[in-house]
Amino acid sequence: MEFRIISIGCLPAHPLWNERSPVRTGHATTTLISAGKRKILVDPGLPPQMLAARLNERAGISPQDITDVFLTSFAPDVRRGLQLFDGATWHISETEREVVGVNIATALKDLVMRREDQGGVAKDESLREILEQDIAMLSKCKNAPDSLVERVDLFPLPGVSPGMCGLLLSHARHTVLVCGDAIPTVEHIEQGKSPSPVPDLQAAKASFEEALEIADLLILGRDNIVVNPTKRPF
Repeated sequence: MEFRIISIGCLPAHPLWNERSPVRTGHATTTLISAGKRKILVDPGLPPQMLAARLNERAGISPQDITDVFLTSFAPDVRRGLQLFDGATWHISETEREVVGVNIATALKDLVMRREDQGGVAKDESLREILEQDIAMLSKCKNAPDSLVERVDLFPLPGVSPGMCGLLLSHARHTVLVCGDAIPTVEHIEQGKSPSPVPDLQAAKASFEEALEIADLLILGRDNIVVNPTKRPF
């Protein structure tokens, strides 16, 4: 089993750089995991055309070579290039799928039932289209099994979203954790700060601490791969 960073992500606004509003287009770090005949792409955050180019540049493969896609969350800038992999199997944690599905369905129902003078469908057809597209996309995502392949296991990291889930890659001498937004950047590690604001800060802090406790190498949600500074050299 091998892994490779396809694209290093970024935050639209980095709070630890004293940025309070978006100054760039955010996108998730994208990772490729190769195991036998399986090629698993994690968090396709770039637009499709850019992501196809990155796959060729970084791994010499095309989108058609990807067998599986795994989403650490259903955030829009984590899945921006997802439709590029229509022939692959899409995976997401069961909790994330259920919670997000209820939220989207509720938002769509509320929009449809609003009177026109309250901003209903006739006033916001574009929002209805976005919600319906999200439902269709989420419906195609399967509940991820506990192990995607041998030595690639789901690692729940709730807080930033209820069902956020990373992947733990187990090697003979070290472990690698694909963190998603549970640990966005190296500055969060250096300053010992979990991401915020988030829906569940207590859970986010617990996930942050658990990630640092378990892994030797960390693939950060909006940054590069780093050595866990709390671990001994290996």
